[in-house]
Amino acid sequence: MSDKQNTEDFEEVLDENQTEATSESNIEQEELSVEEQLREDLAKEKDKFLRLFAEFENFKRRTSKERVELFKTAGQEIMVSMLPVLDDFERALKEMAKSEDKEMFKGVELIRVKFRETLKSKGLEEVSAEAGDVFDADIHEAITQIPAPSKKLKGKIVDVVERGFKLGDKIIRHPKVVVGN
Repeated sequence: MSDKQNTEDFEEVLDENQTEATSESNIEQEELSVEEQLREDLAKEKDKFLRLFAEFENFKRRTSKERVELFKTAGQEIMVSMLPVLDDFERALKEMAKSEDKEMFKGVELIRVKFRETLKSKGLEEVSAEAGDVFDADIHEAITQIPAPSKKLKGKIVDVVERGFKLGDKIIRHPKVVVGN
């Protein structure tokens, strides 16, 4: 064999080896790209899972907070319906104080105290409003304005017509007041 032919055969073998190496390299790159693709998919799924988990945690927290709030104000409707009865007790006691029958006055007073303490144990509190206090539109309900009897009472509460109450932190009946202007 001639050197020229040996050289050609040798080059053919080198070309085949390079082609095989190139194809093996391409296969490895494809495998890497498949592996990389799987890693990307896994990262996307992890991200989706974490977002879903965080959303679920927020949902649990929100519903738990709403449930607690519901329990706090569950008796609000009943409390609001009992407030006129409490007002009637107050009016009755004022009228009974004028009479001479002190035993009946004491009996009604005991019933009023027991009724009021029962409501208080369920979370009912009185909203303080007295003559001379500064009028606050967020807390008080002004039913009328009159000329202030003195300069000190300008913009302040002159009289409390109806007491206000709150259940927990929520005002369920605003005190009705007369404001001096």
